[in-house]
Amino acid sequence: VQLQASGGGLVQAGGSLRLSCAASGSILRLGTMGWYRQAPEMGREAVAAITTGGATNYGDSVKGRFTISRDDASNTVYLQMKSLKPEDTAVYYCNVDVLSRFGGRYRSYWGQGTEVTVSS
Repeated sequence: VQLQASGGGLVQAGGSLRLSCAASGSILRLGTMGWYRQAPEMGREAVAAITTGGATNYGDSVKGRFTISRDDASNTVYLQMKSLKPEDTAVYYCNVDVLSRFGGRYRSYWGQGTEVTVSS
């Protein structure tokens, strides 16, 4: 299973970006999908998550500004980011729970990260 994240870039404060993360490989079913971020010299922070039923959860710092969504037909999770702030600058990682076609149990996979830089 591979996760390919995209959509990062440089944006001015107040701007918007949309991140995407597509899963591929031997996938039978996807579980919870989420986004994390890591700023320079900081730990990894949970940003948002969405369950198979569509329930969402957001970190306090992004509530009301970020929206997570998923498209199970294309095995993709999205993060729409609005009203971006310089403190949103970080590398954003997607995380997806995957049930393989080979059976077993759900395993957690990470994307390679996509960098978001918000200038003031």
